Amino acid sequence: MRTLAFLLISSLAALAQYKAEAAGAPPAELNPAIAATLHKTGSKILNPDGSVMCEVWLVASNPKASAGPEEASTLAVVQGSLVGAIRFPTKNSDRRGQTIKPGVYTLRYSMYPVNGDHQGAAPQRDFALLTPAADDSDPAATPTFDVLVGWSRKASGTPHPAVLSIWKQEAADFKPGFAAMGEHDWVLQAKVGDVMLAMILVGRAEG
Repeated sequence: MRTLAFLLISSLAALAQYKAEAAGAPPAELNPAIAATLHKTGSKILNPDGSVMCEVWLVASNPKASAGPEEASTLAVVQGSLVGAIRFPTKNSDRRGQTIKPGVYTLRYSMYPVNGDHQGAAPQRDFALLTPAADDSDPAATPTFDVLVGWSRKASGTPHPAVLSIWKQEAADFKPGFAAMGEHDWVLQAKVGDVMLAMILVGRAEG
């Protein structure tokens, strides 16, 4: 009986699914100028037990375009450009496994440097860095890498920024919504203006 019960519990665990539903308007904690650039409704991600894991709002227009994708990146977006906002109702973690306190954060585009310190973090260099909403007020700002990392350290509370892995999804693979990808990751796919964006919201880098 114990073996049967164990197998039943294991089977139920394997069927556990994260889900997504529509979120409300961008949170009041955001600066009004930043909130005005976001979609009026976001995506609410639910844990397998039905509790809210996070809510995400992406910018409604195309982020500032750069001359072209840099080496090993997929997005032609200006460093530091605003791409969205995220709210965690409870303690969570970023792509590196760093603890993120409950709260509201902006999401800005950056790339990790090619210096050998980020091997295995992701196949592409594109990331969204989190900054506490209270410390980010200008949607038109494009902070440099060093400045943005400084802002994001306030979110992680460590020497490393708080990050989410993102990339431009190819049209043939674009499936709007939230679904499992690979063995461990759950990915939100949505448009940022005309850009088809993928963002890992559940999963930790192995490298």
